[in-house]
Formats: sequence, structure tokens, C-alpha cells
Amino acid sequence: MSSSFETLLESYLAGTIDAEGMARLNAILKSDPSSRKRFAEVLNLDAALAAFARRVPHPEHLPAQARADRRSSLQRNRPPRSLRSSLPRAALALAACIAVALALARFFSVPAEFARVAPSAQVPELSPGTPLHSEVRHLHAGTLPLLTAKGVRLVLEAPATFRFESAQKLHLTRGRLTADVPPEGKGFTVVTPSGNAVDLGTRFGVDVPESGDTEVHVFQGLVIANSKHDRQRNLQTGEALAMTRGGNAARDVRPAAFIQHEEQNALSAGLAAGQQGRAREMLQHLRQDPALIALIDFTDPFLQGSFRSVQGRWPGSRAPEFMRQGDHVSIDVGGGKEWPQLTIAMWARLDRLGDPYQSLLHTDGWSANKPGQVHWMLISDTTMRFGLYGNKLAQQFIQNPPRSLLHGVPQSLTPLSPAQGRWVHLAAVYNADAKTVRFFVNGRLDNEMSLEVALPARLGPARIGNWDTSDRKLSGRIDEVLILGRCLADGEISNLHDSGTPYR
Repeated sequence: MSSSFETLLESYLAGTIDAEGMARLNAILKSDPSSRKRFAEVLNLDAALAAFARRVPHPEHLPAQARADRRSSLQRNRPPRSLRSSLPRAALALAACIAVALALARFFSVPAEFARVAPSAQVPELSPGTPLHSEVRHLHAGTLPLLTAKGVRLVLEAPATFRFESAQKLHLTRGRLTADVPPEGKGFTVVTPSGNAVDLGTRFGVDVPESGDTEVHVFQGLVIANSKHDRQRNLQTGEALAMTRGGNAARDVRPAAFIQHEEQNALSAGLAAGQQGRAREMLQHLRQDPALIALIDFTDPFLQGSFRSVQGRWPGSRAPEFMRQGDHVSIDVGGGKEWPQLTIAMWARLDRLGDPYQSLLHTDGWSANKPGQVHWMLISDTTMRFGLYGNKLAQQFIQNPPRSLLHGVPQSLTPLSPAQGRWVHLAAVYNADAKTVRFFVNGRLDNEMSLEVALPARLGPARIGNWDTSDRKLSGRIDEVLILGRCLADGEISNLHDSGTPYR
């Protein structure tokens, strides 16, 4: 490399190069690869030194005593002139490189890693093992499991916006999160626009809707809720709190509103096994059934009612969530016709069971002038009932009937246990000609009951979810409601469940 190139390079860096010198420098760079490499290295070094210099106070900006101390230190540590003159240029260059390396290490420090994406992630843009720092993340579809540096297991459900401040503090602007905190992660904090949730060694959930109140739910242990609008509250197992502008308000715990890491593993396995594709094929098959009355998958943006639209069984799908008394989806199906055979099925994700009646699907009415109106519900002993106005149970089923068996309402046998809020498939198959009602839970026959009087079913205006604001309460999500004007066979019900389940 010629001395003329070095001279041109020095004048370029000093800003004194003229037009002729610039033309010569460009010619050398175009023709000589080694000169181009040297040029890039020197420019990078110059930029790094300039950045470092900007971070060091200029001596003129230091106090007088500090300037004196600096001059004294430089004089004490300065090598003798004879030694300085004898130092080879290579040694001086090495010393400069070491100084720059140290400066760059401080200036371009690697950001701290606060968490990593766990193996069961359902988010394509964040593959398992991806480290998370302090950047803002937007989750548009799916569920995202994370493991923090302190061993806290998190699951976030879309849509969500979040960022880590540290391994022990996460900011959640919107979305849902569950946290399973080991002893070494005690103190893990979720910061929301309405306040903070501080863990004391527990399992809890935080729900930050796009509009409405932030809620904190404790599934096990103890959490401190620090609301911006009210005093601090200690929440224990089975307690929940809404941070409202008017002050904290107690809420019922909603376990089905949150996905925890055990369920996340099963959901991820279901996706990997192709369950979403099988469910899609089954829906296409059902839409070709001549007896189809309605297949409601809740993708219609113009659905009527009062509900919160959330994620359904699959990443990016939609489902209505019922949280308040009176929440529902309004439908009008069946065209006022009578249906001697009827199959109604749905996927449900239930927060709790046992409240007097929990409406699954009710026609808007229950009166003598419209016999055959359908009411499908869960009752206080956590079993299903299927009632048609005017029906009458067969004699063997009405001896010492409970009070709520008026009008011959058949019921299933098995108390429902939706596995801590997981998705469960429910179905009722009614046959007025055979005078039977058959109940299915997760694809299996649960009970069959006989009727003495069995009128054709009557549909029309109806509600999915809560039917009124007094005793027909339902808390949870509903997905994929099927209504057929024929009786599905046992094998068809089993196939309906097996092809539609999100789990493996």
C-alpha cells in the first residue's frame, strides 16, 4: 500500500483534501481491494473514536480542580520523551486499538436478556429460543409461552402488547397473561396502565382489555394489587380484582379466561398434529349437509349482542366471551319451522359451574302459545338439560322429580368438569319421533332419556350465552355452534369432537 494513499487518507479524515486529491483517492479505491479494506477499517475506527469522545466531558467543561487533577495525572503517567520517541508505530497502533476496543465494549454493550420463548410457542415470528430484551413486542395471533431468567413461566394470549423492563418486571399494555412463579422469582411484577400486580410466590393472571378495566386473578398463592385509582389490596387464592377508575372492585375468578402453561403444551401439540386443518375440513363437510340449519363460527363482524370478542380455539380465530350478566349473542335461525329431529353442539370454555342455570342456547320465549321452544342449559348440579316447552318425561324419569324438571326437561348424568377452564365439546340430540334426548360430552354418550310427550322443536329468535339478567348466567367463551335438523349418530358426534379438538 503506497505512502501516497496514506497521505490522501489522512487529508480526507482531516477534511483538508482538495478536488484533485479526492479524484486520486477514488481512483485508488476503485482499482485496489486492499486499499478499500484499509479505508473501511480506518473509517470505522474514526467513527468509534468520535462516538467515544462525545461521551467524555471536554476539559473546558470540567471544574477547575478537576482540570488541574487531570493535567497532574497526565504528567505523572506520561512516558519520558526518549521512550516515546523510541516506541514503534506498531506498538502505538496496538495501544490505540486496545483503547478503542474498551470504549466500544462500553458503548456498544450487548442488551440484557430477560426471557426466552419456550418450545411450545404458536407465534411464527417468535421461534422457540428467541431471546427477549427490553424491546416492545406485538402479539397478533396465537399464544406465546416465555421463561424468564428467574424461572417464571409466562403465557401471553393475543392480541397483546408487552415489553420487559427487567427479568422481574414486565409491562403489559394490552392482552392476557398468566404467570407461574417459583420461589426464586418471588416479586415478579406486571405493570399495566391501571396499576401493578406484584407476585409473592404464586400463580396468577392479568387481563388488560383494549377498553375496560384491568383485572388481576389469583389462582394460587398471594398477589399485591397496586391500583393507580385506589389503595393497595392483597389478593389470595380464588380472589380477583378490577382496577376501576372509581376504585377497586371485586370480581369472580375466571380461570377459563387464561391459558396456563400445561394447557399451552397441549394446544401446541394439537397444532403440530394438524388439528386445525382437520377442524377446517369438518366445517366444510358440515356446510354441505342438507339438514344444516346454522353453523356459527363467529367470524361475522356484524354479530349482534353484548359480548367481548376474543381468540377462539385456534390462533387468530374469534369467539364471544361472556363476562357480565346479560352478555349474549343474538341469532335468528330455523325460519319458524318445526323440527322433529334436532342436533345442537358447541365448543365451550367455562369459568365455573353450579350457578342455578347457565344458558347455552335459549329461544327468546318459554310460553304455552309457542310449544316446542328450546332451552339448552347447564344446571346447579353441573349437568346439561334440554327442554322443550310442552314436553313430558316418561314415567320412569318423573318419580320424585326435582323441582326444576317441570315441563319434562331431560338432563345428562355426568357432572361436567371442563378441566380447569379448557375447551369442552357439548352436544344434545333430540328425536321427537323416537321420543328421546341423548347427551354427549367430548364425543361420548353421557345419557339417554325417554319422553312420554315429545313435540317438534321450534327455533327462531334466540340467544347464545346469557338469556336474562337474573338466573340464566354463563361465564366463559363459546366457539363453533352447530344446529342440524337431523339426529347425528354416535360415530358422527365422536368424529365431530375428535376432528375439532384443539388438544393432543
